[in-house]
Amino acid sequence: MIREPFRFRQTFATILADDPCHVAAAKDGMLAARQVLEAYLARDPFFGETFDPYVPDSDEPIIVHMAAAARSAGVGPMAAVAGAIASAGVRAMIDAGARFGVIDNGGDIALVSDRPVRVGVHAGEAALSNRCAFVVPPTDGMMGICTSSATVGPSISFGVADAVTIFARDPVLADAWATAICNEIRPADRGVLERIDARSVSGVFAILGNVTIRWGEVPPLVPAVVDEQLISAGDR
Repeated sequence: MIREPFRFRQTFATILADDPCHVAAAKDGMLAARQVLEAYLARDPFFGETFDPYVPDSDEPIIVHMAAAARSAGVGPMAAVAGAIASAGVRAMIDAGARFGVIDNGGDIALVSDRPVRVGVHAGEAALSNRCAFVVPPTDGMMGICTSSATVGPSISFGVADAVTIFARDPVLADAWATAICNEIRPADRGVLERIDARSVSGVFAILGNVTIRWGEVPPLVPAVVDEQLISAGDR
């Protein structure tokens, strides 16, 4: 298996693949997505600034997709940006013939896989952090596993959770919902989970200190030793 980092401006990703041509396809897909996004942001900077749902003046698929996903979760469109870029990379891998491909874009993962994949849990100082992993079964298409945290990383969060991980068919939706739930969920207030559309989000796993919250279908969690040096992050 090939493991290759990809760094371009604000994108800090890791690509997993079986074939070098699939790595190249992933990079091309992410760069193409960024080019479209940057061009739109240059003429509509509010798209990149608002924390609220927003209707863009664009028919570019990535822009429309980000806005729709964010609107369903009740957040601003840039809440879905990492998932959108990872998704574009994996879509390019699939188009190049890949049956296995993973892009971890700063904790927001898009993947397609013909084998089980272990995804480690990193949740700052929480007790479960770096001690377990999800065992994700083979997929019959793309899948998103996106995580948002109020205690880890530079992203803006209005919440308190150490980690909220969303499992969904669509990585863009998974990213938007990870942000939304992380903003709102509390150990004694899980009301945000009632807003989830089970047709688009399959599972939620949240860590808030010593409290864990599950919703929907979550892959098995097994003991593991998570190597923090393998985490895709901009401060390494």
